[in-house]
Amino acid sequence: MKIAEIKEMSTADLKERLETEVVNYDQMILNHSISPLDNPAQIKQLRRTIARMKTELRQRELNNK
Repeated sequence: MKIAEIKEMSTADLKERLETEVVNYDQMILNHSISPLDNPAQIKQLRRTIARMKTELRQRELNNK
């Protein structure tokens, strides 16, 4: 997910999507520990997407104060 797509989302949608992505990330890590994924770079990509979402939420929080 690109940063432009993240910025277009509402705060509520962003929080909901973040929770979903964190669950997906945890599941992916668990699956990878049991049997290797076809593309382990997906883990890195998902981790960075989660970081982008958290950064955007934090920026919105600071701008609203």
